[in-house]
Amino acid sequence: MSHNSKILGGTFRRGEPGYEAARRATSFNARIADRYPDVIVQANNEQEVIDAIQWAKRDGMKVGIRSGGHSWAANHIRDSGMLLDVSRLDAVTINKAAMTATTGPGRSGHQLAEMLKKQGLFFPAGHCKGVCVGGYLLQGGFGWHSRKLGLACMSVIAIDYVNGDGELKHASPEENADMYWAARGAGAGFFGVIVRFHLQVYPRPKVIGGAMATYHISKLEEVFRWAHAIGSSVPESVELMIIMSKQIPGIRGAGLLVIAPVFEESIAAAMQAAAFMKAKPRGAKLSLPFLPMPLDMMYRGVMQHYPDNHRYAVDNMWTHASIDELLPHIQRIAETLPSAPSHMLWLNWTPPAYRPAMAFSLEDDTYIALYGVWKNASDDETIAPWAIKHMIEMAYLAKGIQLADENLGQRPAKFVADANLHKLDEVRATFDAEGRFHPWMGRVS
Repeated sequence: MSHNSKILGGTFRRGEPGYEAARRATSFNARIADRYPDVIVQANNEQEVIDAIQWAKRDGMKVGIRSGGHSWAANHIRDSGMLLDVSRLDAVTINKAAMTATTGPGRSGHQLAEMLKKQGLFFPAGHCKGVCVGGYLLQGGFGWHSRKLGLACMSVIAIDYVNGDGELKHASPEENADMYWAARGAGAGFFGVIVRFHLQVYPRPKVIGGAMATYHISKLEEVFRWAHAIGSSVPESVELMIIMSKQIPGIRGAGLLVIAPVFEESIAAAMQAAAFMKAKPRGAKLSLPFLPMPLDMMYRGVMQHYPDNHRYAVDNMWTHASIDELLPHIQRIAETLPSAPSHMLWLNWTPPAYRPAMAFSLEDDTYIALYGVWKNASDDETIAPWAIKHMIEMAYLAKGIQLADENLGQRPAKFVADANLHKLDEVRATFDAEGRFHPWMGRVS
């Protein structure tokens, strides 16, 4: 079927020149999955997505979809079938009067944030540079200011997608409502190719910045007890996070970075929102009160922990366990912490009482994620098992996992409420009856 390569943007069959480079280009994780699709299609526009899916339908191929490639587990890379790369679909439109925007799945969140900033607007884009909105919005979207504005997927007001028959469709609360419901939380198990997101955007907070403190690892128990105790009272305009790593400023060996990004409407309000940091445990090696800072500087701080051209093994959990239950495990995580940039993230979340009807349905008071990060393949056997080992040990304390950092291929886990998983199966059976799109790599029913 060589004629297909004339209609489609770059097309690479397995074994052909350029195939392996195209496969590797779909993964931010240098420890790329040992899985090989039959063909990789790099679509340049909407029509080429339609052509690709019609080709897959004719040849009976299953399809995996990549937008930014930041899935640590590379859910999109599967054996056989088609890998459809939509990272080139990145057009953005902004309508300030209507407070809306549209974006292709391949636009990175930090670029979208910068484009909106020029018009005094804001969207809860992801915390890491390079993460494109396709996968980010599908899995929920925990981004800047999400405790106040909500998960980014809640600001998706409609989608344009190509279905398993290669037809362009629109989904919103009024049209193809079940597909719209599924698009907000189904993650990599979504059964369509989204070519455009329609977004609600917001006035840009007038003051953005943060407070921080660093501690030697010997202060671990004090710091985590404090963070756990105050979690539910932290203002919605603040994201309280703790990073455990061996590259904490001013600390030799392992340490803790307590950071509190703040999004507020005035300096006075921001200082008030961050006031809880004054009651933090004593003994901080470095302590900075609230300071305004550009979002780009905050991105740069985050990216020290997520460098390019590195190998990643990641796992996570949502929990409301007591601090007495969690602490022995956190201590063991600290005792086995690999060299930087490997790290543990503790995110204070505290879900709101209400969520709209959408596939996303599983969250809890605290999010814990482990990121094994290393440079050389020779370290695979020692560092790769670290995250999953600890998450298996802590699984009895978990409500489930977040799809952003999923490891479902190795450790199937719960990622939506039972009723929502049942509905996702029903909607898939209706809208993707032929099973054109790959489901998740693992699940707990």
